[in-house]
Amino acid sequence: MHSLRWIWGNLLPYRKRLALGLLLVLAVACMNLINPYVAGKIVDRVIYGNQNGLLLQLLAIMIGSTLIRTGVRYGYQMLFENLSQNVIFTMREKLYDHLNQLEPGFYDRTKTGDIMARMTSDLEAVRHFAAWTIYMVVENLAILLSALCFMFYIHPPLALAMLAITPAIGFFAYRLTKDVRPTFAEIRNQFARLNSVVQENISGNRVVKAFAKEEYEIKKFSAENKAFKEKNLMSSQVWGKYLPVLDSLAGVLTVVMTLAGGIMVIRGSLSLGELVTFNSLIWALNNPMRLAGWLINDVQRFISSAEKVEELLETEPQIKSVTEERAVQPSNNVLEFDHVHFSYGDGPVLRDITLQAHAGETIGIIGPTGAGKSTLVDLLGRFYEVDAGEIRVDGINIKDWNIHQLREKMAMVMQDIFLFSDTIEGNIAYGNPDAPMDEVYDAAEKAEASRFIESLPLAYDTVVGERGVGLSGGQKQRIALARALLRNPSLLILDDTTSSVDMETEFKIQKTLKSILKDKTCFIIAHRISSVKDADMILVMQGGCIIERGKHADLMKRKGYYWHVYNNQLGNFDLTPLGEEVI
Repeated sequence: MHSLRWIWGNLLPYRKRLALGLLLVLAVACMNLINPYVAGKIVDRVIYGNQNGLLLQLLAIMIGSTLIRTGVRYGYQMLFENLSQNVIFTMREKLYDHLNQLEPGFYDRTKTGDIMARMTSDLEAVRHFAAWTIYMVVENLAILLSALCFMFYIHPPLALAMLAITPAIGFFAYRLTKDVRPTFAEIRNQFARLNSVVQENISGNRVVKAFAKEEYEIKKFSAENKAFKEKNLMSSQVWGKYLPVLDSLAGVLTVVMTLAGGIMVIRGSLSLGELVTFNSLIWALNNPMRLAGWLINDVQRFISSAEKVEELLETEPQIKSVTEERAVQPSNNVLEFDHVHFSYGDGPVLRDITLQAHAGETIGIIGPTGAGKSTLVDLLGRFYEVDAGEIRVDGINIKDWNIHQLREKMAMVMQDIFLFSDTIEGNIAYGNPDAPMDEVYDAAEKAEASRFIESLPLAYDTVVGERGVGLSGGQKQRIALARALLRNPSLLILDDTTSSVDMETEFKIQKTLKSILKDKTCFIIAHRISSVKDADMILVMQGGCIIERGKHADLMKRKGYYWHVYNNQLGNFDLTPLGEEVI
């Protein structure tokens, strides 16, 4: 019932169309009684009563009612289809918008295949329910009830005789409902797992081919595909168990009607015309009973899918944003970490991080893999919430900023470069789509990307493949850097941005950055000392803590971790292992 209340809430904006459609369904259900009634009159009054003059009138009524009924039925079918497309369009927009409100942590713990299953097959099940199942349930109930009422009006004893098997039909319909629902939940979950395998294989196709693991991936997919087939077969076995019984019980109605009705006609308590009317109305009892199993099947499929869609829509973002009115405008871009602690839930990642950065300052961060460098800058954009301590901008906790306004002041070049399936110009202008082409060219020039872009056949109009397939790692990094520079942010975060470019290109990029970072706060995460040695402050992180901080000259005097890394990278002499990975 909860799922039905939920779909009703989504149908409310279209309640006038829904009410009109249901009224037309009821009208057609009542019109179905006309032809059986007229057929009985033809037998009693024309064939046996010799009122031949009525034949053409009665035939005209039958033809007219058939044409009207067909036209009205077509009308409400189109009405429900239109309604369902509007509902699913709104629902899909709402779901997609909600997905964009959820924090990265949600995507860390949720498989892409599961999300795609909810956006595709689950929404299609909801659409099918709104487009077809709703009116079919109402139509068949209306046909069944109106036919029974009419039968009781014509001859109550025969109507009662035909009702004798309905308790058995109700019992088996209930058992079908109870048994089939879990199978749909299993089918839906297995479909999500199948989606995940396909998505991972497509995204990682280069890794698969590089390790010649095609056969392994095919076997993995086959196992999930076989499980999906078996889940569907299990569901089919439930149908196969109950649907033949329901169909057979519906067929018994004809036997009851023929036997009981024939006896009553022989005894004179029922006219032959009335028996013909009953016979013509048999379908009005048979069809709903035969369709009961299929409709129950569709309803249970809808409930299983609706629960998943609703569950996603009810997933509350863990990172809340204040309203636009409460947001505070920045003044001098002072950024502070005040005793910040953070963990992903399986152990601490950052411990007691305290630092301060002003506009125009560049903060360099180095350290071994897993030290928490990327996590630290992720916290700046509120991709995750701190466990303890505060991060402040201009003395105000970032939790008190409007999250979109906060992020609009920064630009990030992330460690995992992502380019969209768009032109190079579209990728560079992603953060500032209204920027003129001169600014796009300038950003590409500053990122040392213009030369290789202009060497391409279509230059800036070149469409890059999904995730930048077709470009080298260094080319993707430079396009991502150009994207960040074009945004002209107050805070620039470069996470291992030049790791894939050659030393000469890195030197040129660093030289350019010096001239454009005078009034900006910049965080540079790197493994190369050359990328951070000119920073106003260098942070050395290890085990989630800042173990050293200062300028290049100061850190070299201490002969600690930074000094070891510096000499190791320059190859001045062999070093004793530090107990941690040195890169």
